[in-house]
Parts: sequence; structure tokens; C-alpha cells
Amino acid sequence: MQENLLLATIMGISLGGLAAAYLFYKWVAAKGTGTPAMVAIGDDIREGANAFLKRQNSTILKMAAAVAVLLFLGYGYARQHQSFDPVGSSGELAFWITLSFILGALCSVIAGYVGMWVSIRANVRAAAGAMKGGNELLQIALRGGAVSGLMVVSMSLLGVGGLFILVKAFTVVEQVKIPFLIVGYGFGASFVALFAQLGGGIYTKAADVGADLVGKVEHGIPEDDPRNPAVIADLVGDNVGDCAGRGADLFESTAAENIGAMILAGVMAATVPGADSKWIMGVLMFPLLSRALGIVASIIGVITVKISEDEAPMNGIKRGYFITTILYAIALGGACKLLLDHPSAPNAWIYFFGAGVIGLLTSVAFLFITQYYTDAQFRPVQDIVDSSKTGPATNVISGISMGMESTAMSAITISVALLSAYYLGTLSGFPHAGLFGTAVATMGMLGPAAFILALDTLGPIADNAGGIIEMSKQSREIRERTDKLDAVGNTTKALTKGYAIGTAALAAFLLFRAYIDEVNNYGAHLESVDMAKPAIFVSALLGAALVFLFSSLAIRAVGKVASIIIEEVRSQFRKKPGILAGTENPDYRACVDHATQGALFFMIGPGLIAVCTPIGVGILFRQFGMGAEAMASFLMVGTISGILMATMLNNSGGAWDNAKKHIEAGNLGGKGSDAHRAAVVGDTVGDPFKDTAGPSIHVLIKLLATVTLVFAPLFIS
Repeated sequence: MQENLLLATIMGISLGGLAAAYLFYKWVAAKGTGTPAMVAIGDDIREGANAFLKRQNSTILKMAAAVAVLLFLGYGYARQHQSFDPVGSSGELAFWITLSFILGALCSVIAGYVGMWVSIRANVRAAAGAMKGGNELLQIALRGGAVSGLMVVSMSLLGVGGLFILVKAFTVVEQVKIPFLIVGYGFGASFVALFAQLGGGIYTKAADVGADLVGKVEHGIPEDDPRNPAVIADLVGDNVGDCAGRGADLFESTAAENIGAMILAGVMAATVPGADSKWIMGVLMFPLLSRALGIVASIIGVITVKISEDEAPMNGIKRGYFITTILYAIALGGACKLLLDHPSAPNAWIYFFGAGVIGLLTSVAFLFITQYYTDAQFRPVQDIVDSSKTGPATNVISGISMGMESTAMSAITISVALLSAYYLGTLSGFPHAGLFGTAVATMGMLGPAAFILALDTLGPIADNAGGIIEMSKQSREIRERTDKLDAVGNTTKALTKGYAIGTAALAAFLLFRAYIDEVNNYGAHLESVDMAKPAIFVSALLGAALVFLFSSLAIRAVGKVASIIIEEVRSQFRKKPGILAGTENPDYRACVDHATQGALFFMIGPGLIAVCTPIGVGILFRQFGMGAEAMASFLMVGTISGILMATMLNNSGGAWDNAKKHIEAGNLGGKGSDAHRAAVVGDTVGDPFKDTAGPSIHVLIKLLATVTLVFAPLFIS
């Protein structure tokens, strides 16, 4: 395929993805907004979300600007130019690394903001749609979520592809070395995503915990009751945490993994006998074309989702997901034949297609594993439900043990996928192609990413719609309709967290190998990591400790901000007895302000520790002549610890949540029973697990990799 035609195809599909996102938004925006009361509640949610995100993005961009300056000074002045650098001077290297970092940060901010911007407009329309029927509610929520999914994947692809074209047009760098100049794009995206996920996660769970403990546990009022002063903050949190935070999270995932796969593709392609520059260029572009084809499949999948009025919403979602997966698998096979076929190994493309299918099947496996551990119809959640009979302590013990158990199946799945994809790569006939096989598996797993993110955003839209219905005092029938989709949304959010950690695991290995290739490109000779060296063992220990420290700070932040909100809600109930009687209005803004200020303050500490620790470790051990190897061990063990920790936190939290909802459905005495009160406590413990620390560790894993990729030249003696 002609080089220019290939690039034009990738960029054209990316722009087409943005156009489809716009058309989905226009379809959603054309829907009715319901009663004046519903519009007023939607306006309150929108005002709170906009205020938080404006202040959060301002804080993040100021920190990003400081990092950009340090990057430019570090590459341009602190580090001397070397003969093996991909460009001719330190200033030129500093320029491209810094430019890519700035663009990655800006695009990540935009991707997160757009996801939230659409969700706070889709929520009231979904609530109005619920008054018409279940299919209308489902389609509005899913298509509203699809705007975020398509924006994230399309912008990531446009950013990486656009930077590749710029570097190719304005430098004389070998094409296989271009990815080394744009690694800053992934770092910029990861930097923003970490703070966005932390800040949004702290906000949403602090508000949720505050609303639940005082409203539901202490006073027995229903969820989303308008008498609860924290209810608007809770609904705002769904948007800034689950939409804006997760949008930035998956944006950085796709950006970092595109670049990592391109590095491995370039290293492999350059060793193939008889490979010309045209074929090498095609291999380099394979990760981008793979991602572009996923956009097309996801658009078709979203369009096909619909249900009859008596059908479960999950049935329509499953049909859409399997259509997306099948279409993508067919397109992936075509891309492998088109770009990875070479006379020196005529069947190689079949092996790589097999690796891609393994990635797709791994994504399906993670969805089922997560469903098993978090869905109320299976043993783990049923065990937690049973343990609620004897109080909160046994509920919490059961939830934590179940989360720990869930790491085993996840680890086995990752292991099988990595080994299978690696050996298919080695059987392809290309030299040193095993690692590229794992990269293709990662691309396969990320193929349906736009559809998966649409499902993730569906959750908060449905949750907000239910809250708006409850607060505007609509009929019980309509509330039951939104509750049904809200329950599905909770399941899809849990499933997408499982999917996110699965992609993070495969991508972490991809990015780890990309780091090894990069340091070798910059003159180091690192093929393995010797853990028997004391310094290398210590750096690995520090990598594991970082994950635990980071998790502790994130969970503690939720507790501290939640305490402030709890005192505010108690104070309002105490000073205004008419609130509970329904004769006085609560002050919603006070809780929104407390959540905003607390989240922005407490996100900075763990975020800076996550960014600065790997840089400090690399520079410290450089003084002993082993900076590159020490960072490799830090990255390796930190990644493994992060994968297991995030899996445990995500699945524990999801299981506690669904155990509570199972009891609320009328089991074990239903709402207000002793079992229900125990389950609410467990769910409250699980909130910062599954929506703050767990998702933030997803970003941390990739941040460690992108930090090491960007700063690798500074770690080499």
C-alpha cells in the first residue's frame, strides 16, 4: 500500500470518528429534556461539573507547563548530544520531546472534558427518554457515551499520526526512529490522566460516601433523595470521575500503547531480510491502522444496539459488543495480510492475525472474569450477601478476600495471552518477532476500545438519569426503568474496569520491552535485568512500594474529604430540621464546594509522588552506573504489583456494590434491614477501592512506562 495513501486512510478514519461522534451528539441533543424540574436539576449538575473541571484542568495544565519546561531544559541543556541520538542536536531532540508532551497533555484534557460535557447534557435527555420507554433510554445513554469513546480513540490516533507526519516532514530521521521522538505524547497524556482520574475519583467517592452514610445509614432516606444536601455533589461526581477521569485514562492508554507498539514494530521490521523502506513503513503504521479499523467497527456496533420494551438492556448491549468484535476481527485479518505479508515469511501474517485474535479473546475473558466476581448471580457476590447477615465486619472481610481471590484468574489469563502471542510471533518466520506478537495481541485487545468506553460512560449517564427522575418526583414505573439501566450501568462500569486492567497488563509488557529497545537505541546494552544485584533488587522493591503508597494516599484522600462532607450534611440536618420534613431546601452548593476544594487539594500529593519517584530512582542509580537497569526493575515489579492491586481493588468494590443492590432488590429484608445496613458499609468501603485508587493505578502503570520512555536518555551513564 502506498505510504501516503496509508497515512491518509488512517487520518481520514480518525476524522471520520470525530464526525461520527458529532453526529451522535446531535442525535442526543435533539431529544427532549423533560419537565422544568428535570431541567433545573440537570442545570445544577452541569454547573457543578463545569466548575470542578475548570479548576481541575487549570491546576493540571499549570503543572504540565512546569514539566514541559523541565523536559526542554533536561534534554536541551542538562544532557549532552550523543552520536546515536535520532536527531542532530540536543535542541532539536528537546523540541520534539517537549512538543509531543504538550500536545499529549492538551489532547488528554480535551478528551476528558468532551466526555464530561456530553454526559451532563445526555443525562437529562436520558431521564426524559425513560418516560417514553426502555429502548429510548438505552440508546440515548449509549450514544451519549459513544461520543466520548469515539473522541478519545480518534483524537489519540490523530495525535500520534499527526506527530509522525510532522517529524517525517520536517526532519531527516530514519522512519523506525521517529517513535522515539514522539514518546512525550504518551507521557503528556498519562500526566494529565493521572491527575484527572485522581481528582475526579476523590470527588465522586467522597460525595458518594458522604451522601450514603448520613442519608441512607443514619436517616434511612432513599438514594438520590432531594432532601440529602450531598445528592447534587454525588451526581456531579459521576460525571467528573467516571466520564472525564475515565476518558483521560483511556486516552492515555491508547496513546502510549500506539507509540510502544510502533517502537517494537520498527525494531522487528528492520531485522527482516530483504525488507525495503516501503514495507517497514507499513509495519510501523500497522498499530495505527489497527486502531482506526476499531473505530469503524465500534461505530457500527453502537448503531445496532436496540431492544424491545420487554427485553433486558444487557441483551442489546451484548449484541452490539459481539458485532463490534466480529467486524474488528475480520478487519484485523485484512490489515495483517495487507501490511505484515512478506516474501521471506509468506505465512507470517496468519500468525500475527492469530496473536491479534488472542488479544480480542483476552478482552472477552476479562469481561467474563469481572462479571463472575462482581455480578450478583454468581458465588463471590452471593458470599458477600450471606456475610451481610452477621454485620458490617463480616461483609468487609468477605469482600476483601474475594478481591484477593480474583487476582489469580486475571494473572493466569494475562500469562496465557502473553505466552501464546509471543510464541505465535516467534513461529511467524520473522527474526525477533515474538515481542511484536505481544504488541499485536495488545492491539487486538484495544480494537473495540471506543465501544467499551461508550459502555463505561453509559453508567454515569444512567445513574444521573435515575437521580433526576427521583429528585423530580416522577412515577415509580419510570424510576424502575432507570434503575434497570442503572444496574446494567454498574455492571458495564465494573466490566470496563476489568477490560482496562487487562489492556494495561498487556500494554505494560509492550511498553517495558519498548523501554529496553529505547535504552539500547541510546547506546546502553541492556538485554536482561539481573535481580541478584543489590541495587537492582532495591529498585524493584521501591517500585512495588510506590504502588502501595500511592493507593494508600488515594484512599485516605477520599476518607478525609468524605469526613468534611459528612459533617456538612449532619450540620444542615441539625440546623434545619425542616430539610428532612420536606419543608426546607438543603444547601447543595456547600457540599459541591467542599468536594471540589478537597479533591483538588488531595490529588496533588499522590500525583507528584507517582511522577517524581521513578525519575528520582533512575537518576539516583545512574550515579552507580546502573540507572537504565535499575529503572527496568523498578518498572517491571511496580507494574506487576499495580496490576494485582488494581484487580483486587476493582473487583472488591464492584462486588460490594452489587451485593448491596441485590439486598435492595428485596432480598434479606430489603432496604432498611440489618443486612442492608451492613451492605451499605461494605459498599462505602469499596467506593474508593473501585472508583478512586483502582482506576488511578491503571494510569499509574502506564505513567511509569511513559516516564521511563521519556526520561530514558537521562538514566544512561
